[in-house]
Amino acid sequence: MARPSDTKKRIMQTARELFVTKGVQQTSLQEIADRLGITKPALYYHFTSREELVRSIVTPLLDEGDEFLSRMEDRADVPPLELIEGFFDFHHRHRADVLLLVAELSTLAELGLIDTVLAWRARLTRILFGPEPTLEQEARAVLAFGGMQDCTMQFPDAPYDELKAATVTAACAALGIEDHPRD
Repeated sequence: MARPSDTKKRIMQTARELFVTKGVQQTSLQEIADRLGITKPALYYHFTSREELVRSIVTPLLDEGDEFLSRMEDRADVPPLELIEGFFDFHHRHRADVLLLVAELSTLAELGLIDTVLAWRARLTRILFGPEPTLEQEARAVLAFGGMQDCTMQFPDAPYDELKAATVTAACAALGIEDHPRD
């Protein structure tokens, strides 16, 4: 995949900020252009629609999430702690985009992106518990992985190491698996 130009990156960052604060549907392309000091045709050169702009923002998150899950699924026996810590790291890196996903569920559902994210939890559950998890195992996975996503957004100012330790410990407890060893 080609790397976006500096202008394209600036457009995406400004759009992300406005989408999170105002909402996708309430943010016009003209407003994004004005905030950047560029013309609307200059913005259209990079993105032909608001939907294309939203997709460009969340596609790296979705691609990296799929790559992470595929790597885990390709391995015969993934240690649960490695999966949980990797999932935390992924969400911490992408917390701004995860916040956009949560804030704009209806828009993202229209773009067909919510189903992808929800399918991740099912894949994570099968990696941990096998191809036919029980309802209790599925419920534990929803609580653990959904809670991990929430923690990366809920505590943006918490020191990374402290947040990771607390979140991983809580996820392990929710999943009913042994917590990671203490130093």
